[in-house]
Amino acid sequence: MKGIRRWWLLLLIAAAAMWWDCPSAEAWQSSSPECAENQLETSRVDATIRFDQQGKKFVKIYSDMTVVLPPGGWPLASRLTSGKESTKYLTAMRCLLRGSEKSPRMGEWRTHDPTVTAASDGVTVRYSSFAWIKNYETIRLGPWKIEWDRGQTWKVSLPSSTLKDADWRHVEADMGGLKSQDNSKVASSPDQNTLVWENYPPTRIGFEVHLSWQRSLLLSFDKSYWSKVGIGAWWLSASGVIALAALRAQQAQPSSAFSARKDSPVQAVLQWAVLSGAVALMLILLNAQQHISPQKRALIYISAGLALTLVARPWLGGAPLVAPDIGTGEPGSAEGSRRRQVDAVVTVTLPVAAFGLLVVLDPELFGLPPDLVSKEAPSAFGTFGYVLMGLATVWLWLAAMAAWAWRFAREGDLPPAEWTEAWDDAPFRCVAIVSVLLGAVAAGLFGCFCWVEENQWRRTAWLVGQSGEAKHGEHVSRYLAEFSFTDLTWIFTYSWVLAGLALFALLHWRAVKRRTFSSKRARAALGPEGPDVLLIAAVFAFTAGLRGANSAGTSAQYSIWLLLSVGSLLAVLAAGRRWSVLSQVGDNFYTKRLRSKKRRKEIMDKAHECRNINHQSQLLDQGRTASMTWDQVERHQRELRAWMVAGCGRTTPPVHISVLDTALAWGPEGSWWGNAVHAARLAFCFGLPASMALLYLDMRDPWYFMQLSHEPTAVPEAIAGFIAYQTAWAAAGFTLGALWRLLPGRRSPFRAWSLAFAFAVPACLAALLFRFADTDYVTLLLYSMLMAVILTVTSLWTDTTTFSEERQYSPSRLALLVSIYRLRGLTGHIAWLLTQLGAATLIYQHLASR
Repeated sequence: MKGIRRWWLLLLIAAAAMWWDCPSAEAWQSSSPECAENQLETSRVDATIRFDQQGKKFVKIYSDMTVVLPPGGWPLASRLTSGKESTKYLTAMRCLLRGSEKSPRMGEWRTHDPTVTAASDGVTVRYSSFAWIKNYETIRLGPWKIEWDRGQTWKVSLPSSTLKDADWRHVEADMGGLKSQDNSKVASSPDQNTLVWENYPPTRIGFEVHLSWQRSLLLSFDKSYWSKVGIGAWWLSASGVIALAALRAQQAQPSSAFSARKDSPVQAVLQWAVLSGAVALMLILLNAQQHISPQKRALIYISAGLALTLVARPWLGGAPLVAPDIGTGEPGSAEGSRRRQVDAVVTVTLPVAAFGLLVVLDPELFGLPPDLVSKEAPSAFGTFGYVLMGLATVWLWLAAMAAWAWRFAREGDLPPAEWTEAWDDAPFRCVAIVSVLLGAVAAGLFGCFCWVEENQWRRTAWLVGQSGEAKHGEHVSRYLAEFSFTDLTWIFTYSWVLAGLALFALLHWRAVKRRTFSSKRARAALGPEGPDVLLIAAVFAFTAGLRGANSAGTSAQYSIWLLLSVGSLLAVLAAGRRWSVLSQVGDNFYTKRLRSKKRRKEIMDKAHECRNINHQSQLLDQGRTASMTWDQVERHQRELRAWMVAGCGRTTPPVHISVLDTALAWGPEGSWWGNAVHAARLAFCFGLPASMALLYLDMRDPWYFMQLSHEPTAVPEAIAGFIAYQTAWAAAGFTLGALWRLLPGRRSPFRAWSLAFAFAVPACLAALLFRFADTDYVTLLLYSMLMAVILTVTSLWTDTTTFSEERQYSPSRLALLVSIYRLRGLTGHIAWLLTQLGAATLIYQHLASR
């Protein structure tokens, strides 16, 4: 029996020893003998903190800490050379850097893991991180603690618990131009921008830093009620511009054309103007109310997504309805086709909404709590419920955007005939294809969201310890419950694309399709008339202008930017009524010389003759052999002048305007809409290098690249940003082509510069505001320069297209441009274009080198 008792005693001792050696959950979270903090007295520490506010909206803080662990000092030092995913490494690194700290660090960012170097003099650990002051919450950064005190003042201290007894040899604070105050009274100041502490314990180190009033103002504004007001003002002003343009179009539309459809494009645009403003205000209010449970949010969002989809009524639009043949009652009739389209849309959207609502209204069925946020990791069935609810919500909002886009396209007769026929003949197949595509997009957004959230957890909680597993389960439940809320807000942010599409469709319907309902207009219009000008200005503001406002970076000034873009473009057109080429030659010239295709052919022949005379005159000036004499040249010039004066009637055209100028001012197409589409295609192609350069510039920024893997919508935002840039270039080209005949300037590059000036007005005001706020406006300047370059190249290319029939006489487009502008004039245009390119290149290199 004694032997048995001895064996039991030995087993108990062994078990106790094993239990003592194994780190418990508490050992990860508190200061314990396991960390051996009392043996870190021999270690040496150097720490640096640096503030950076130059050109940034928020203050950025950098922290660098170097810890040298002598041989034989700290027993856990050898574990730091283990694998970075091993328990030994994480335990030792947590003890060294965190100590008793339990909470994840949400505001701390690292470009890389701590660097560990083992040498004969010990183990050296270098830990670098950074953070942003974006709100008034306390920031833990490396060994530092930064907390807001009052007003513009922030207190900085070193509350290191693990290394409090170490030898802090050198501690330095670089203020980056910010005002500061040494609270310790023992720091030395090599200059007014730096504080240095030599061989002082961390408890003696502390100082205050005072943010500039601009940074404090931006910090307060972004978190204040006025920020929400600014965003709401943007959506309300956008809805107002859309509604005003639609109402002006409705008032100017002939009654026969307006009443030919049961639901006109004007009504569709007005409906979207009201709905988009209402939905935007709903999202702003819901995001501001933090106390609303995820269950109530999901219920509201699913209901709103379903309502938006059904209110869009994508089965409407297109050509006026034809009454079905009552005698045959064929299912292929218009009414039968519409009924099938309604059934196809409802058959898909209602079940999707029902599946999402099932999780919301009966979460216990999936093992989820009533408020949809579990305090632990969800089960497999619970995860399925989260995924089902999130995908259903996002799919419904994507479907709503697609339904409205199709409605606008149909109302404006934009889709190809094949698409319309497929929708009329097989609506169930079309809805099935679109549903699968939207499901793939929703699944991609969900996968990206989960990947990013897991990266965020690893970033913030990599040293939390074993108890972090329970917190990780709660984190998973929370982000699965909030997936749809984050992504649908981002989806609706890009609803400005729908606004641009709605206005574009309405413009197309007015410019082209209304000829079907009116026999009065027997000739092409000189340019956009009446409400068309406002529609074009609104399209330009919602695309090219809004992308510039996005480069500015503050959403609160979007409404001002939108109104300034519309107003500046209308002001340029007001100047064009007096200074454009066709306005100076008068309406009689348009009636006599440009009214029909045959007469436009005549003016092109006269322009060819004018170019030939100019060429002969240039040869004579240079003393070279020409096929004409000076007398012949002057006689031909007088004849061309007389032909122009005869066409102008009582109006005498200015002497400096020639037949060649009028041909170039008319453009390559017979209608202003044709000029607009042609210029849009050119600008889209010329904008591809600019979009790729801007995207590459963003990718070079380490902070932007880090956000791609840590922000929920960063990856889709990068893709959407590239598409938005291309849309902006194309819309700017479309505006240039549509207003080609109305813009001021004798030469085409001047027309491009006048449109660039309309964009530059809000851009310059934004740059002045940025200068006043001491923030960076170089990206906005680069975007503006690229816009000018693209418009200039588009204008030059358009001129060569105007004389495309004469390409057979010119070996290249450059030679054709020389014959159009003469060598001296073309040299000036090319020099100005190269100046713009050079300026854009210098700005790009400046941004890339930062």
